[in-house]
Amino acid sequence: MGPSPTWVLHVDLDQFVAAVEVLRHPELAGKPVVVGGRGDPTERGVVSTASYEARAFGVHSGLPLRVAARKLPDAVFLAVDAPAYEAASEQVMAALRSLGVVVEVLGWDEAFLGVTTDEPEAVALRAQEVVLRETQLHCSVGIGDNKVRAKIATDLGKPAGVFRLTAENWFEVLGHRPTRELWGVGSKVSGRLTALGITTVRELADADPAVLVAEFGPKMGLWYHGLGQGLGPATVDDTPWVPRGHSRETTFQQNLTTQHEVREALRTLTHDVLEDVAQDGRPVVRVALKVRYAPFVTRSMARKLQEPTNEPATVIEAVLALADSLEDREIRLLGVRAEMSMPDDPTERTPVRGRI
Repeated sequence: MGPSPTWVLHVDLDQFVAAVEVLRHPELAGKPVVVGGRGDPTERGVVSTASYEARAFGVHSGLPLRVAARKLPDAVFLAVDAPAYEAASEQVMAALRSLGVVVEVLGWDEAFLGVTTDEPEAVALRAQEVVLRETQLHCSVGIGDNKVRAKIATDLGKPAGVFRLTAENWFEVLGHRPTRELWGVGSKVSGRLTALGITTVRELADADPAVLVAEFGPKMGLWYHGLGQGLGPATVDDTPWVPRGHSRETTFQQNLTTQHEVREALRTLTHDVLEDVAQDGRPVVRVALKVRYAPFVTRSMARKLQEPTNEPATVIEAVLALADSLEDREIRLLGVRAEMSMPDDPTERTPVRGRI
């Protein structure tokens, strides 16, 4: 009898943020709950998450709060409370680690598990049980022979279910489905694939790689071709995640109309970003600016710094320099991102000289 096979399990908390809010407010159980912004649907902002009851009416993440209120005026709207979700996430990950498996955290509400076993479904059920017991939260678990298949399997098992997706049943389950259902294929990419005559997962797997390379480039073209076959990495790594950068953005309740307002807003955002950067102690190597003009046109731009730096004034100056290319239009949203050197980069040794 040979060694037990190695599996990848993807654990995804069901309606995580909404579920945490229901735990905090039991009277909301069974009601349509929408979490986003400051919880005021008359203000600008977007939905962070919605309970299943709200999703049944077309309310989903990213939807403007005002639109959500029109779709579902009787919904309960709540403000985002990140510290509460972080605390709940830590409990979930501790519960998963208690299983004695490799846990690779992906975010607040999801993680990959690396498991060597003859009975992956049994491990998946144990994961659901321990998470429910320790946190009172439900989760779905996807079982795969790599991360791509495990991740997609989770959606097929929702809510609170378990689903196995491997090379054996990949085309049987997904072959006829639209490419949009693949992990990593958004609406824009699926649209470009459709223009090439590729609409299903099977058609993507059978496509001429040269055609995909011509459309998406040598790296992404081959990656999409492999994605159609369900190919992907299979190693679960529990090395602590190191952020590449930090970002902040703000949707303004009133459009910014003057250069002075824009520059002051960018100074504030950059100051907040640099507070986060200072916690990592790594120098900034690149800055990016996101802008959403009224009514709803979004643009982004970035620049690499001449040299890595921890000097706040230098980073702020670089952000403001990017702002010089903004159009003379009213602005409803601004975002700033600062990317840092990674730990294996020799610039990591740059000393932290300044605080904001």
